[in-house]
Amino acid sequence: MKSYIIKRTLSAIPLLLLISFLCFVFINLIPSDPAEVALRVRQTPVITPEAIEQVREEMGLNDPYLVRYVNWLLDCLRLDFGVSYTNPSRTVLGEIVRCLPATFVLSMASLVFVIVLSLPIGFLCAVYKDSLFDRVVRGIVFMTTAMPAYWIGLLLIWLVSIKWDLLPTSGSGTIKHLILPSFTVSLTYISTYIRLIRNNMLENMKEDYVLYANARGLRQRNILIRHILKNSLHTCIVAIGMSVPQLMAGTIVVENVFAWPGLGKLCITSIFNRDYPVIQTYVLLIGTLFVVFNLLFDIIQSIADPRLRREVS
Repeated sequence: MKSYIIKRTLSAIPLLLLISFLCFVFINLIPSDPAEVALRVRQTPVITPEAIEQVREEMGLNDPYLVRYVNWLLDCLRLDFGVSYTNPSRTVLGEIVRCLPATFVLSMASLVFVIVLSLPIGFLCAVYKDSLFDRVVRGIVFMTTAMPAYWIGLLLIWLVSIKWDLLPTSGSGTIKHLILPSFTVSLTYISTYIRLIRNNMLENMKEDYVLYANARGLRQRNILIRHILKNSLHTCIVAIGMSVPQLMAGTIVVENVFAWPGLGKLCITSIFNRDYPVIQTYVLLIGTLFVVFNLLFDIIQSIADPRLRREVS
């Protein structure tokens, strides 16, 4: 088991390097000159070729491509992501640290909605297969999966905040401000997990151990919860692990709809201002989170599932 963990951890390093290289390449493919953008953001009255050349020299843009990448990567390993073009007095790391807690709170609240709602609904859909409840839920799941998050958010603002006057339309600071954006982010994932839990339970109901449990005279409730549901959740562990970075990445639109002061709002603002260091760091952070959480929950699944333990031992 220890060798498997070491092997999986080492295999993640080349993937992280590839993500960092692609992030560096794609940002540098943008046609705008970063030096000129920096001068415009600093509101330089007259932008001359000499001023652009001077800023390019200061930013190291005249160095060879691979040298620039290696220097940038080494700076990232030291948590030095550069300085924001919009506000040169602030570092990119400082901006990320300032906005990260709000996005983390929003993502965790969304994850709570996903677990609390999808688990019992998916369970009931499997138990009462093809009933009216199951059909209605599947119809709602189909519709919510097809709806974009920003449209759901606007509908919720119109209905809950404007028509019913129950919750604030935007901002942060209280639990009331958190409910609408977190539910909007979680709605698509709730639909996904309802389908996943339902389908897994229906497959497990056909297994031999369910037949033997019924033959032994075990209570149907115990069979459903302690055996079928428990075995159906094993395949959800890695999916939940991937959902955490997906939730953080998925807040980018919702945060702007609800004016939530997190990483998503920072990223959109940076895109409009062409604040390349912030955009580059945001993409690198999200890519790293995907790799780390995938690795972490893959290891957790191999520990929790005896079949996988035998395979990796």
